[in-house]
Amino acid sequence: MKITCFAMICAFALGLPLSANADTANNEAMNGVAHLQEEWARIKYQMTDEKQQLDAIHQLETEGESLLNLYPDSPEVMIWQGIVLSTDAGIVRGISALGKVNDARDLFEKSITLDPTALDGSAYTSLGSLYYQVPPWPLAFGSDSKAEEFLKKALELNPDGIDPNYFYGDFLLQNDHYAEAKVYLEKALNAPERPGRASADAGRRAEIAKALNEIAQEVSKN
Repeated sequence: MKITCFAMICAFALGLPLSANADTANNEAMNGVAHLQEEWARIKYQMTDEKQQLDAIHQLETEGESLLNLYPDSPEVMIWQGIVLSTDAGIVRGISALGKVNDARDLFEKSITLDPTALDGSAYTSLGSLYYQVPPWPLAFGSDSKAEEFLKKALELNPDGIDPNYFYGDFLLQNDHYAEAKVYLEKALNAPERPGRASADAGRRAEIAKALNEIAQEVSKN
């Protein structure tokens, strides 16, 4: 993370090493990320009224933008602001959501240029999920080949994680590869819990269970 000239002067004036100053800034950025994560899980998995959900995600989007203004070189903040934007787009849906989806993609791509391993490669997971969920050209940038590329990269970086396994499993499910999808979804279901992410993990596991049930229904038809 870049340290401004002002921050450098302050550090020297206070007798603080620049590394300590950078560590403090990084810790503050990560505290902000933890807040975004907690609120995102509450909005996505605990709110049922769509209007309240949309109002809440708009508020969180504003908070994420403020955090990004404070820490413009933090890949973790970029990733989570991108997740908030893409969640907003998923609630709004339709053509009006494409601007937010494009902004989210840009943030994920920029975070990768700074640190592709940030948050265990979450930018790749998020990019992959965008590419198979948004419409293809000429409406948007959707691409199954790109989705698979990014989701496999995410799995390389975090092979046991709940999200990369879930989204790759869901991608396979959407493309009717039921047997292979089941393997990844079951791995996601049994993934280790993430510290401080209990609500998000519970919500994700409910989505996994729903996907596995869909596979069972499709297989029973044959």
